[in-house]
Amino acid sequence: MSAEALKGSAPDSPDDSGDTLRIAMVAGESSGDLLGSRVIRSLRAQFPDKELLFEGIGGEAMGAEGFQSLYPMERLAVWGLIEPLGRLPELLRIRSDLFQRWSDSPPAFFLGIDAPDFNLALARRLRKTGLKTAQLVSPTVWAWRQGRVHTVAKSVDSLLCLFPFEPPLYKDLSLSTSFVGHPLLAELEDVPSKESVRRELGIDPDVPVIALLPGSRGSEVAQLGRCLIEAGRLLRSRDERRQLLMPAANPERLEQCRELLREASAESEIRLLDGKSRDAMLAADVVVLASGTATLEAMLLQRPMVIAYRVAKTSWALMSRLAVTSFVGLPNIFAGGPVVPELLQDALSPSALALEAEILLANGDDQIKALEPSIKTLERSFDSAVGVALGELLESGDVL
Repeated sequence: MSAEALKGSAPDSPDDSGDTLRIAMVAGESSGDLLGSRVIRSLRAQFPDKELLFEGIGGEAMGAEGFQSLYPMERLAVWGLIEPLGRLPELLRIRSDLFQRWSDSPPAFFLGIDAPDFNLALARRLRKTGLKTAQLVSPTVWAWRQGRVHTVAKSVDSLLCLFPFEPPLYKDLSLSTSFVGHPLLAELEDVPSKESVRRELGIDPDVPVIALLPGSRGSEVAQLGRCLIEAGRLLRSRDERRQLLMPAANPERLEQCRELLREASAESEIRLLDGKSRDAMLAADVVVLASGTATLEAMLLQRPMVIAYRVAKTSWALMSRLAVTSFVGLPNIFAGGPVVPELLQDALSPSALALEAEILLANGDDQIKALEPSIKTLERSFDSAVGVALGELLESGDVL
């Protein structure tokens, strides 16, 4: 697909002047899209007297806040180390077009949201033109490829970290870092009860429920979907009262999951949900899910979980050599130990997943208690902290 075909009908970039600020942002997947929507609201609250225009790449959540996406966000959502190579020409064209647009008509600043391989390279080029740049979400330097701290320092003026253990990793570099907290804390303050969500979904309050979350990227679902489906069927074969929920993160994943269920002849055994990932977790007694932001959400919702992770074999070989931690799941990294079962690569199988889920159905409370200290370390107001950090970036660039 050509870059021209992918572009939206965005107007030419306006010049920032007077009380109008144009801000460039790129989010690469659904979790980044949600973060981006919070950033937009935070900046509008921080600068109520300014007209703020947002453009770049984002999804539905950012679009609902008035963000103008120049390309479909789905084009950036690729999982693994080797898998993106097949899309490299397209990704390079998109990045080149964005650079040209923002170097020709500079915005107030550029903010990359996660997607570090795409965003840091773009930020580095833009920074060389004199544009202020920032990155929200540190690359996982605490897990693997620790040398990326130097790449981050060369690429951005400001790094906004979601976790308190991240800023110290950059302490010896000339880079402004700040812990801004995680927006999930605020989002989960007033969630409905398990009982009310089950009523809404038409699920008996007394039956065991297992939520199967194969991920938000197409490559994740391709790697994990069949395994989760078969694990769910094994669990249900041991007790037919058990209800299985599989939420799809977006319309593309909905069709992908539907096809996987058709292939497995499992449509009658597993209930496919359009969105409603949080509802599925709230209704569940145990969550079986892909490694990623959803594991943090499950931890904050205090739901026992099993983490699944699989990428292409070549990607795994490279990642294993570059790893600096024994864990891939955020809950275990926070806890500093194997509190949550992780079934990775060759260790991942339907029977192994079903066994771990079976154990948690019996004594999942032990896992929840072990994760309580980790939840407390995250307490911080994301919205106000992000507004302050990006406000300081604007002031340093003499934009305000």
